[in-house]
Amino acid sequence: MCQLLGMNCNVPTDICFSFEGFCARGGKTDEHRDGWGIAFFEDLGCRIFLDDNPSIESPVAQLVKQYPIKSKNVIAHIRKATHGKIGLENCHPFQRELWGNYWVFAHNGNLDNFEPTLTGLYQPVGTTDSEKAFCFLLESLRQHFPDGKPTLEQLYPILQNVTDSLSKYGIFNYLLSNGEYLFAHCSTKLHYIIRQAPFAPAHLIDEDVTVDFRALTTNDDRVAIIATLPLTDNEIWTPIKEGELLVFQDGKLLL
Repeated sequence: MCQLLGMNCNVPTDICFSFEGFCARGGKTDEHRDGWGIAFFEDLGCRIFLDDNPSIESPVAQLVKQYPIKSKNVIAHIRKATHGKIGLENCHPFQRELWGNYWVFAHNGNLDNFEPTLTGLYQPVGTTDSEKAFCFLLESLRQHFPDGKPTLEQLYPILQNVTDSLSKYGIFNYLLSNGEYLFAHCSTKLHYIIRQAPFAPAHLIDEDVTVDFRALTTNDDRVAIIATLPLTDNEIWTPIKEGELLVFQDGKLLL
């Protein structure tokens, strides 16, 4: 299956270090060779890079690794195709508008026999179960809150209910963000770490690269990293429990 990477912080931060290790899993240290993508929220805008080539061979991925784009919310995905052909239209993350904000979604897993009737604003462009699920999820949220953006306290239980209904079709690990919050749902496998003072060096599992965060941060910085599997071998990562839907904001775990 695919792999996910997310970042949520209290100050705009680049993801170059984490993406270096994650990118290696797209054909070098793992078998996810069927495309990749990454989305960076920047204020109300969202910058997305997609490529249907393996990330380890992609010139676009090389650009992203060397381009320190600073963002408070990032979602990345490397694909091992199960539903849908290898093609740009099937690369995650997917993006749509809801309540005047961009929403970005990436999925790891399989939803078998999932054929929803989508009659609203959201229609899939590609042929993946993931994009269908994203369209269904957003359409459900819009129907529940037709008058505009709800509070997190209003949104969370509805998102949990829709997530539970989709999880009945199979494996539904996902990352979802509107640039304010980052939602992480674990169906089978997802981990996170929150880096904050006192910072320390970190070493990647997939590449022999070490970064000393003490030289790059202030005592007020806080960064949450979410990944399918831990990216470093000298830090303690927390596994998310199966069925849990977590919410991160400003590098903190809210729910």
